[in-house]
Amino acid sequence: MTLAALALYAGGVFWTLGYDTIYALQDIEDDAMVGVKSSARRLGSNVRLGVGVFYLLAVVFAALAGLLAGLGPLFYVGLTGYALHLSWQTRSIRPDDGPFALALFKSNREAGLVLLLAIILGSVQLPL
Repeated sequence: MTLAALALYAGGVFWTLGYDTIYALQDIEDDAMVGVKSSARRLGSNVRLGVGVFYLLAVVFAALAGLLAGLGPLFYVGLTGYALHLSWQTRSIRPDDGPFALALFKSNREAGLVLLLAIILGSVQLPL
């Protein structure tokens, strides 16, 4: 496995930690009653900061993967879109709104598509 693939995998792990924390906001009260130790419960009032750190690391590792894979400049244009989407999610978190947390969680489908598009575009060789 190449270093680029390992970096992309690490980015995926941090992205998953972020969106799973958002997902856990829906059940935070039930989790507390039955003793489930979710990342949302662990982060408490710092949930937005925690998700932000997870997502920042996801973007940093995705950028490193693109660099190590030698992807072109269009990758970084797409990566900016990915970063902006994750930033929007982080800013939008409302810990006490379960239905909205589900909507944010589901928006990760689009985040993944943006990242995939960035990788595809970064693989295109631009004529000089």
